[in-house]
Amino acid sequence: MGNSSSAPKISAQDRAILDMKNQRDKLHQYQKRITVITNREKEIAKECLRNGDKQRALLALRKKKYQESLLAKTDQQLAQLEILTSDVEFALVQKDVLFGLQQGTSVLKEIHREMGGLERVEMILGESEEARAYQEEINDALGNKMSNQDEDEVEDELEALEAAVSGSKVRMPDAPNGIVGPLPDAPVETPKEKAQRRARERGQGAVGNGTEPILA
Repeated sequence: MGNSSSAPKISAQDRAILDMKNQRDKLHQYQKRITVITNREKEIAKECLRNGDKQRALLALRKKKYQESLLAKTDQQLAQLEILTSDVEFALVQKDVLFGLQQGTSVLKEIHREMGGLERVEMILGESEEARAYQEEINDALGNKMSNQDEDEVEDELEALEAAVSGSKVRMPDAPNGIVGPLPDAPVETPKEKAQRRARERGQGAVGNGTEPILA
């Protein structure tokens, strides 16, 4: 009698589930490593603000935001694929699942490039020609990858950090002699005015207070 035993056949659904599990495991590994980098980027932003360098602080926060959004979007996509691969009608969604896994592989490669290591993050603070070239490269790249919502959230974080940094080191001067009563409130921007101002600033590029744009 011939040997009729054979290795169990792996179905397309089994393969898709395995690929998805591998992607999710790798994503979770990246999440832990990128957290270290994004924490350092936030500290660099604070350091830049303390030195009066708002443009480098903004760059550090934009880089941080992009990395965080990459992780979040990939995690969300994998959760959706998980639902599809468990569907009893897998054959009907197989093409969508395979396409999603291909996209996931591509994004994971980009996340891997984005991590870069702490030594590259430190280049945000660098003044060398190499550091400035790197800063410009990142600034240009992020301009094509971040949504307006992402940019607004970065601006909000920058403003919050500015307030925290200035509040920790600046003591308001006493009111001049002879002034009685409370000082007038500073004008408050409406959300529309803030959005318009930010749009104008973005349109002018990342050049400000005489400092060249920097990348990390």
